[in-house]
Amino acid sequence: MKKNIFIFAFLLSLFTACESKLDIVPKGQAVLTTVEELESLLNQRYGFSTPVGDLALICNEACAYMSTVSTAYSQPNTLEHAYLFWDESIDRATLSTSDATYNSIYQYVNYMNVILDKIDDAEGDAHTKEVIIAEAHIMRAYLHWLGVNIYAKQYDEAMAATEGGIAYVTDIDVSKQKEKLTVQAVYDNILADCAQEYIDALPDEAPSCIRAGKSWGYAVRAKVLMQMKRYDEALTMANKALEYQDAIEDRSSILETGMWSLNYDSPNNILFMASMVSPCLELISPETVAKFEEGDYVKDYSTTWNDISGEATSGVPGSSYCLAFTIWGNSFGLTVERIMYVAAECYIRSGEIETGLGLVNKIREKRIHPDYYQPFSATTEEEAMTLLQNAKWIECIGTYENFFDSKRWNTEERYRRTITKTIPINDEDMTFSIAPDSPLWVLPFPSNAVQYNSSLTQNY
Repeated sequence: MKKNIFIFAFLLSLFTACESKLDIVPKGQAVLTTVEELESLLNQRYGFSTPVGDLALICNEACAYMSTVSTAYSQPNTLEHAYLFWDESIDRATLSTSDATYNSIYQYVNYMNVILDKIDDAEGDAHTKEVIIAEAHIMRAYLHWLGVNIYAKQYDEAMAATEGGIAYVTDIDVSKQKEKLTVQAVYDNILADCAQEYIDALPDEAPSCIRAGKSWGYAVRAKVLMQMKRYDEALTMANKALEYQDAIEDRSSILETGMWSLNYDSPNNILFMASMVSPCLELISPETVAKFEEGDYVKDYSTTWNDISGEATSGVPGSSYCLAFTIWGNSFGLTVERIMYVAAECYIRSGEIETGLGLVNKIREKRIHPDYYQPFSATTEEEAMTLLQNAKWIECIGTYENFFDSKRWNTEERYRRTITKTIPINDEDMTFSIAPDSPLWVLPFPSNAVQYNSSLTQNY
């Protein structure tokens, strides 16, 4: 029964994510000729598929997907097998005929390009035009940033000018071949699209959780600079984002309600982009379970997670999952807490260890029961980073963050690591591992995109 619930939830998320939105003209409107009509392209819930089936499996946040590990192991010619068992021999490009995340990224990029193409000639208020232009540029930057971190190698200054990236699309001609750029060229375009002039044009406060304010603009630039390992600049941007929005989700309410409920419009969401399914029913790996602190409100006190084993569904002893259907996990958007972790890591790397851990502790106070909470403290960067990495891993379950962070840390000698896990397959314990430079850290371009764009050669 539990497995059927999981499959139903996942299929529901797929249906939501893959719902046809190719007609970008809002219903009842023949053309997009006014500012209000163009703005309607921004007033929507951004639908993305769950990262549980690929990103979470690759970085070992999750330990299973749509089937038990024994069933997945018996079906070797699948993407699930490749990602779950870290099998580099599987031809992932052939198996990836379509990709809901890739399709969503470029669908919404097209929305932004339509806005930017038509806004100058649209009827409406000039100031509103400036705001919409800024929002479209920054959203276009963020969408491409998601894409380059999923479908290309991690940014490395020494190699970025020669490593293959993704297509950076700035036109509305869907019949035109889209040229794949280098990683460096993609990031150059991203930085131009989230430039200070566009951030300045945004309102101080976002009108809703799906619209941009200055916090969103600064947060996007902070995340981009962080992934480029330009930590000093990222810190400045993260702190600016937190000046405009700093609400932390308080999970102590679980002690009264017994439930973990997280609405999509919660005040800690800087901008919401997700389907409902993550982290609900994500099968958490034993290694991830081990990172939970004792006294964690969600794991130890909520009826949605308390003592719920994932072994019956995954076949992996020690795995776990959450049964709450009231959680709108912000899988592909940004939250206050995740920007605080950006600032925290940057502080630690600059030598301000206690300041960085202070931000981590500020979040942990809302996550750990006071009977168990002890503030983090460290004397070296490496010690502080270990504390931060474990706490952030749990905070970011059900998002792209753990995958992106793993890729970034894997390019740094002090923090790169080979992940190893043991999984029982047909009563035999089998060990699998993934190296920091494994090609599995780069997802394949789907064939439905490659066939129309010959420059989209795979990046692994």
